[in-house]
Amino acid sequence: MANDADNVRVGLGGSIYIAPKGTTAPTDLDTAWPAGWVDLGYLSDDGVEMSYSTETEDINAWQSLSPVRKVLTGVDMTLGFTAIELKTSTVTLYFPSSSMTEVTTGVNKLAIPAAPTPDERAIGLEWADGDIKNRLIIARGEVTNRDSITLARSGAVALPMTVSAYADTAPEIAVWLSNDPAWAPES
Repeated sequence: MANDADNVRVGLGGSIYIAPKGTTAPTDLDTAWPAGWVDLGYLSDDGVEMSYSTETEDINAWQSLSPVRKVLTGVDMTLGFTAIELKTSTVTLYFPSSSMTEVTTGVNKLAIPAAPTPDERAIGLEWADGDIKNRLIIARGEVTNRDSITLARSGAVALPMTVSAYADTAPEIAVWLSNDPAWAPES
């Protein structure tokens, strides 16, 4: 197979969406995100880091110095990003089980619980490179890592976080939709 520069892609821009777990997700690339999905807004210019890894365990034999087999023991998928819009959807995602209320006209309160409960959500990622559009949908995910929030004169207040994907009733941990012509099934 020859090298083809037309198959090199970049993420020119995109969005992270969240919804309550169980919310219907789009099944194509043309439909708008259904009711219940919220766009988190601006993300840092680092974009989104998608990570997928597998864990294996070696099966060794007395007669061999190298493993005779490897058994898959785990799968991990994460999305890392930094939200730079401070709004209800981003701060309540960063602080699990938190709630936003208006205490007086124009003054709001974010109640951050001392003992948060699990905060599973549906997570969507959409990005484009010209006419090529991609959507990644995680039916069950949760923010499992939060980096420090820096308050400084030299940059936006940012909410760096990592979402972990969990297994759902479907056999997939996530679904990736793309109209990329390079993705055409090979025959």
